[in-house]
Amino acid sequence: MDRTKIILNESEMPRRWYNIMADLKTPPMPVLHPGTLDPIGPEDLVPIFPMALIEQEVAQDRFIDIPNEIVEAYRLWRPTPLIRAKRLERALETPARIYFKHEGVSPTGSHKPNTAVAQAFYNAKEGVKRLTTETGAGQWGSALSFACSLFDLDCMVYMVKVSYEQKPYRKIMMQTWDADVVASPSMHTNSGREVLKNQPKTSGSLGIAISEAVEDAVASDNAKYSLGSVLNHVLLHQTVIGLEAKDQMETAGDYPDVVIGCVGGGSNFSGIAFPYIRDKLAGRNLRAVAVEPTACPTLTRGVFAYDFGDTAKLTPLLPMFTLGHSFVPPAIHAGGLRYHGGSPLLCDLVRKRLVEARAYDQTDVFDAALVFTRTEGILPAPESAHAIRAAIDEATDAKNQGEERVILFCLSGHGHFDLSAYHAYLQGQLEDAEFPDEALHRALEKLKGVSN
Repeated sequence: MDRTKIILNESEMPRRWYNIMADLKTPPMPVLHPGTLDPIGPEDLVPIFPMALIEQEVAQDRFIDIPNEIVEAYRLWRPTPLIRAKRLERALETPARIYFKHEGVSPTGSHKPNTAVAQAFYNAKEGVKRLTTETGAGQWGSALSFACSLFDLDCMVYMVKVSYEQKPYRKIMMQTWDADVVASPSMHTNSGREVLKNQPKTSGSLGIAISEAVEDAVASDNAKYSLGSVLNHVLLHQTVIGLEAKDQMETAGDYPDVVIGCVGGGSNFSGIAFPYIRDKLAGRNLRAVAVEPTACPTLTRGVFAYDFGDTAKLTPLLPMFTLGHSFVPPAIHAGGLRYHGGSPLLCDLVRKRLVEARAYDQTDVFDAALVFTRTEGILPAPESAHAIRAAIDEATDAKNQGEERVILFCLSGHGHFDLSAYHAYLQGQLEDAEFPDEALHRALEKLKGVSN
């Protein structure tokens, strides 16, 4: 096929989300109440989430209808283009065919609005007035700020301190949508003050920021908490990516041999991969590759255990690969991937060997980002560049093996707010963060006794 961009009409946009729970032969282990160690019920989540999202969290239906109000908002940027990376293919001299789903065309520059819009809608419909959340690199905070502006909700964002300092324009972007943004840990919450008391110079972490956002929401009568990754309903909303990609790949007359996405909590990877993993579960020959940083190697070096999703232990216990809820990752520029755990659904698929996991150093990732930028012309977010690194390696392997290979990856966002990272790379100042075994062992020691 000679086309570079495959673009669907708005009328061809998916009208239902795909729920992979319906196709799993054995379900993931249940989420547990930290006090009783019993599986949590809907009533346990009511202080945090609206009932519509709680129902989606436990839904078993294969497809769930997308309300018209959400479809209307999606039309601001969806469907997103599927692009054949022909110039990258030529530069690599590979027989592989490389495609990427470009989620950076959304108003906030990433895939995150796919769930932010849905969560804001359901909260507003149930009378919630304010949402609280955390954000790492700022992509999720930007998305929820945007979504709250669409549905007339107040928004409070706890932004991980290192990203707050590295990416000031993300903060300004959130404020233009009328959100309040503070660096986490902050003096706004008990959990934030406790961290600052013990670690006054900490760079922060998503685990700490989650604690602050959950505490804030629970303490308010008219607020709920909103999470940008990890949970089932978030991954559900993101499947619009893969559902569109399947229609576009069919138009292109191709089908991927390998589907790739970067992973922090798991939302964009699951969004593009879950609709294809449905085919894999039905017998289709397909590989799915989840890519993470070596500085925060949750899937590749973490242990599978019940752990808290946050540092202050305010969340339920999640069955997942984890580096320990007290783990504070090095201050790499891929802030959206600095999370100690992962989605229980995704971790379950990794355990069942339905998904492969691999990790890359920061400099290797930026090497790949420059190759991509200088061929395809798009500056990728550091998070997305992890998927690019894996796609280039797959294409190079195809060349070495002398075989055709169809590669599909999710370009989860652009890197226009990450120019300080690119500047450091171009100046030769970007370094790989060490992850010593001792740090992992210390964090995992605190897991003992968490769920038994």
